[in-house]
This record gives sequence, C-alpha cells and structure tokens, in this order.
Amino acid sequence: MNHGKMHLQETAGLYATAAALRLALFTLFPALPDLLTGRVEISTPVTSFKRLQEGLFLYNHNVSPYDGGVYHQAPLLLPLFSLLPDPSAYPIFTYVLYIMVDLLSAHALYKIAESGEAASSRLFTSARKDRRWSGYVVAAIFLFNPFTIATCLARPTSVFTTCAILHAVAKAIYGTPFTAMLSLSFAAYLSMYPILLLPPLVLLAYDRQHASNRILSLLQFAGTNVAAASVSLGALFAVSYLLTGSWEFMSSTYGIQLTLNDLTPNVGLWWYFFIEMFDSFRSFFLGVFWLHLSSYVGGLSIRIRSQPLAVVTLLLGIFGIFKPYPSVSDASLFFAMLPLFRHVFPLMRYSFLTASVVLYSTFLGPAFYHLWIYYGSGNANFFYAITLVWSLGLSLLVSDMTFAVLRDEWEVERPEMVGKEIRQI
Repeated sequence: MNHGKMHLQETAGLYATAAALRLALFTLFPALPDLLTGRVEISTPVTSFKRLQEGLFLYNHNVSPYDGGVYHQAPLLLPLFSLLPDPSAYPIFTYVLYIMVDLLSAHALYKIAESGEAASSRLFTSARKDRRWSGYVVAAIFLFNPFTIATCLARPTSVFTTCAILHAVAKAIYGTPFTAMLSLSFAAYLSMYPILLLPPLVLLAYDRQHASNRILSLLQFAGTNVAAASVSLGALFAVSYLLTGSWEFMSSTYGIQLTLNDLTPNVGLWWYFFIEMFDSFRSFFLGVFWLHLSSYVGGLSIRIRSQPLAVVTLLLGIFGIFKPYPSVSDASLFFAMLPLFRHVFPLMRYSFLTASVVLYSTFLGPAFYHLWIYYGSGNANFFYAITLVWSLGLSLLVSDMTFAVLRDEWEVERPEMVGKEIRQI
C-alpha cells in the first residue's frame, strides 16, 4: 500500500513540475507563445491556433467560421474555446487548458507503460521483458521532451488529437473497448487520420478483454467496435451540423486534407510536391499519396499481429512522416511511445545516426526557413531539403524500430539464433 502511495506522490510531483515549467515559460516569456504559433514546423493550416482565433471571431459574430477559407478545424472546438475568456486579454485560461491536456496525455502514457503490454502481450512475450522503464519515466520523457513543450506553448489543436489517441490506447489495454472507440472517433473527428489506427486498436482491445465478458470471435468483436466507432463519429458530425447549420464543415475540415488545397509549407513531404505538380496529374498523385499512407495499416496489423501496441506505435511514426499536414507535434507523439519499447533498444542498429539526423534537421530547419522567407537568400528548395532530412531521420527510426521488434520476435521463436548476425542474401 505504501509503495502505491509513494508512486502517487512521485507522479503528482512530476505532473506539478511539468505544469510549473510550462506556466513559467508562458508567463516569463509572454512573446514566446505567439512566436511559436507562427512557426510552420508546429502550426499547420489544420491545427493552427491563429486560424482557430479567426474561426472563433467569425463564430462569435454569428458568421459561418468556414466563410473566409482560413478555418479548417473541427466545429466543436469553437464552443469549447468560446467558453474561455479572450486569449489576447486573459491568456492564462488558454494556457491552463493546454497544460491540463498535456498532463492528461502523460497520465494515459503512464497507464500504458504500467500495463507492460509493450513487452508481453497476449500472443507474445519478449525474452527481454524485464528491461523496461516505469510509467513514471515514460511520462517524464514525454512531458520534458522539447518538442512536446514547444507544441504546448504554440497551442495547436493537435494536442487534443494526441490526448485522444493516447486515451484510446490506454482504454483498449485496460479492457474497456467501447471507451477506446469513443476516444478514437473523437481523435478522428478532430484530424481525420487517426481512423487508420482502428484495425490495430481493435486487435489490442480484443487481446485485452476482461475475462468476465470475453467475446471469442474476433470478427464479431471487430464488428461491434467498428459499429461503436461509426456511431460515435456520426453523432459528432450530427452535433457539428446542428452547431453550424450546414455540412460545409466537412469539405473545409476533411476535404482540405484529401485535396490539399492549402499549400502552406510544413515539415511534410506533400506541399512542395504539389506546388510543382501539373494540375492534370494532381488527382492521380493525391490518390497515390493517400493510398501509400493507408497501405501500411493492413500490412503491419497482419505481420505484427502478436504485438498490436507495436503496430500502433509504428503507424504513429509513419503518419508523422507521410500525412498531408504533419508537424513536430506528430513526431512528439511517436517519440512518446518509443520508450515503451525499451526492451528492443539494444537490437536497434542506427540509434546514433537517427538521433544525429533528427537533431541536425531540428536545428537547421528554422534557420533554412528564415533564410528563405525573411532574408530571401534561399528559395523553397532550402526549406524542403531540410524537411526531407527530417523525414529521413524519422523513416530511419521507424524502420529500425520495425527491425528491432521483428528481430525480438524471431529470437523468441529461435533461441539458438540469439546474438547472431543476420544477413539478407
């Protein structure tokens, strides 16, 4: 009992420190949030806090928020933010909201780590399962990651998506599939792409069902959960329709991601490609890009069926590279999930290279953007080149992690091969 009490005090201390750090940054550097809000690495057209303010202004003046073609976010964010006092006059309320969301995300991560699902799932137990970090360490890595802190200060709406995804995973692990589907549909409602996490999440929830109400047929279980997710998404859309009075929000919020109408630069691979693209080929390549993004879901879910949490983590990394409007916030979510797999770290082959590439692009990205936009001494290629390096770093990390997870599985199946080098012939 004392051990649990101590644990509780430790985590409360951790959350308090993280909250105090964020509050200090907000109050001691009042210009910092606005500076970061304008950064293309953190704010995209579909998550930007500035665009949210614009939508809110129109909403409060009884004009459709989607009229100006600037606001591309979910309608239900508007009544939530209209409850808060004006952020330019009383920013503290907005700050507290974002800090709370970060702490909620960290708490969900804490629970995921404490469950031990990463190293021993229902169908697979790693030989290295004892090498793992506690929930306290995993939550701390997330809360004090500079990417997470920068995202919190810039206040994009992607933090709500992150929080919803982490809660969906945590609820699936703790045997409440319905709540997990509710969280996932909320994440999908906010930014569309999380709906691709449905297959691995259903598998995860299926593996972790409570013995008392276990459904034996995977097909039946999947059907029930897909229906639950669809109904909750439908309900969110219906409420949004009642709120805005038209279905206009569908094309402004999700249509823009499918058609990429806004080519504002970001850390992703799409914007430059489609600036250079001839209009006659545009829809073909949009289809190819979306097909590429969604094709990983089936392959990973089938191949690493025994470790659904690994599939979710790898997919989050892939989305951070290949979705239409990625930002540093997507990378920070992927980096938050990685420490859960401490047991496969020794099997990763390119840790130093990956870390160097990610750090290199993190420091050079803002500089190249500045040269291009403010000094005019570079052009779009400057910034695009560094975003390619950033994507390369993340791709290396995703592929290395995939290798480590598969190698770990292979060593359990064939103990005589432990420690031996693999060569592809």
